[in-house]
Amino acid sequence: MSKRLSSKFKIDRRLGVNLWGKAKSPVEKRNYGPGQHGANRKKLTDYGVQLHAKQKLKGVYGNVSEKQLRKYYAEAVRRKGDSSENLVGILETRLDSVVYRMKFVPSVFAARQFVNHGHVLVNGKKVNIPSYLVKPGDEISIRSKAKEMALVIDALAATDREVPEYMEVDVKAGSGKFIRVPQLADIPYATQMEPNLVIEFYSR
Repeated sequence: MSKRLSSKFKIDRRLGVNLWGKAKSPVEKRNYGPGQHGANRKKLTDYGVQLHAKQKLKGVYGNVSEKQLRKYYAEAVRRKGDSSENLVGILETRLDSVVYRMKFVPSVFAARQFVNHGHVLVNGKKVNIPSYLVKPGDEISIRSKAKEMALVIDALAATDREVPEYMEVDVKAGSGKFIRVPQLADIPYATQMEPNLVIEFYSR
């Protein structure tokens, strides 16, 4: 279970943004940081702006460690094309991210646990590694017993978010297909992400 699971909304308040667009986020009531001096934020330096962008990107995916994000940065820079687009593309191909985007679970935190517990199949084979990178054309499905879980039923019926167009989902079958790696503009972030600043942070 994620160490952040019980305090996920604290991330919102610390960063001053509603990362997942949830109504319960404390930012909706108090859009300043916690503590005695939370309301008196100083203007950020260039380094501070980059660090804030990195923390937002790490936070929105719920469980990405510093070591993993550095690894993804290195891979994004190695690949051809725009490094910032490559970075978010890699993060969106993580299995826990795909399971969340397909609406099989209500949150990125639940997605990690769901995958860890062996409820997810990739091309018919069980994969219990949340950081597993899905490829275009891969079929993602949930095991028969998992389809009956209240968590899954409620998530699929929820109307607060839609399945993005770079994947297809068959709700009745409890399966979906990852069509392509998305661009930044395709990803339904609830708040603005700035992966270009994350690239700058790591390339200092």
